[in-house]
Amino acid sequence: MPETLASIGYGSFFHVSQDDGATWIELAEVFDITPPSDTVDVVDATHMQSPNRTREFISGLSDPGEASFEMNFVPGSASDAKIREIRTSGARVKCRITFPNSVAWIFSGLVTGYEPAVPTDDKMTATVTFKVTGSYVSTPAAAPVNSVLPAISGVAQVGQVLTAFPGVWSAAPSFAYQWKKGGVNIAGAVNPTYTPVGGDVGAAITVAVTATNTAGSATATSAATPNVIAA
Repeated sequence: MPETLASIGYGSFFHVSQDDGATWIELAEVFDITPPSDTVDVVDATHMQSPNRTREFISGLSDPGEASFEMNFVPGSASDAKIREIRTSGARVKCRITFPNSVAWIFSGLVTGYEPAVPTDDKMTATVTFKVTGSYVSTPAAAPVNSVLPAISGVAQVGQVLTAFPGVWSAAPSFAYQWKKGGVNIAGAVNPTYTPVGGDVGAAITVAVTATNTAGSATATSAATPNVIAA
């Protein structure tokens, strides 16, 4: 029996565009996304000679419904300001939900609800609701694309832990790491951290990060550290 392809929703994104998809703005700290859900109207077509005195129906128009999400409410944040701007303008915007496997649903919507909640003893949240207008388009999975290179934090010194920042990628990928000394792979150094050893003294360290999703993979390499020094 084949293994399941099920996954959790972690790694999904919600973006909006006010210029018909030329640029996209990520709405931050979103959780519990509800994508558009179509319903089809049913039209009663019963007539005086309907067989067996039974009602007859035909399909009517499709209603694309609503899309919504919960978010951590941060008053005055860029996401808070953007949602309030869109709601106040009443303008229709493009929305894009990107799923963990990098498939995206794109649709047009109007902000019909922005409801912050400010409890006494729990985190502040907000519910954002869009009325979807027109049908949505599903785009196929795309291989990851790097927009901010990986980076290394820590002191390049024997015995001091170096930590890799994977960079910023599109398409919610998973990551694999390969540390390098002077551009050459360090055997077995495939974790997000690396501790230089005596043999690294005098050489610069980099880390190559390979991002992978269902559509493919891509690799980006960090800038080099200063030459490793002795303890």
